Amino acid sequence: MLSGKEVEELLRSVGAVLDGHFLLSSGNHAPRYVQCAKLLQHPALAARVASSLADQAAELGRIDAVIGPALGGIVVAYELGRALGTRAMFSERDAEGRMTLRRGFEISPGERILIAEDVVTTGGSSLEVARLVEELGGVPAGIACIVDRRPQGTELPLPVIAAVRMEIPVYPPDDCPLCRRGIPYVKPGSRKSSNTRP
Repeated sequence: MLSGKEVEELLRSVGAVLDGHFLLSSGNHAPRYVQCAKLLQHPALAARVASSLADQAAELGRIDAVIGPALGGIVVAYELGRALGTRAMFSERDAEGRMTLRRGFEISPGERILIAEDVVTTGGSSLEVARLVEELGGVPAGIACIVDRRPQGTELPLPVIAAVRMEIPVYPPDDCPLCRRGIPYVKPGSRKSSNTRP
């Protein structure tokens, strides 16, 4: 099993750990962002990290399938499903913005489903997927992620396993020291900078 330090070194080696001023999907700001897609573009590295997560998943009991929210969780779910020897699928948002299963994916009543993410910060999308799993009769077994960057003291109602835990400060937009210094933020995934005001 890879240590957290080894996983962080892998992330840094592919340029996945970015420093600057970032607008997160939660609306908060951060001075560092982990772009796991930079790691996941390398299948051999993705498989190594997923194998390490699969070793940890043994503590969660039986896993019947893995599901990841689109987009960030798709490759993680696939590689984790392969490492666990289970099927893998992904959820996506419908026209109203609700998490749903499409493309013929199904969850049978009583199946224990592991939720896979690239990065967990607030756990919001993971918990949306957990609710979907429950609505379909499945049992959320836990959350597996490459990077757990939850702020200190942030607890979730499901067990969380992570390849690496990283302490990264998160600031509300109205109390962001980077904004006060006039540093424009970047929305990850885009090259466009915005004003310091959201």
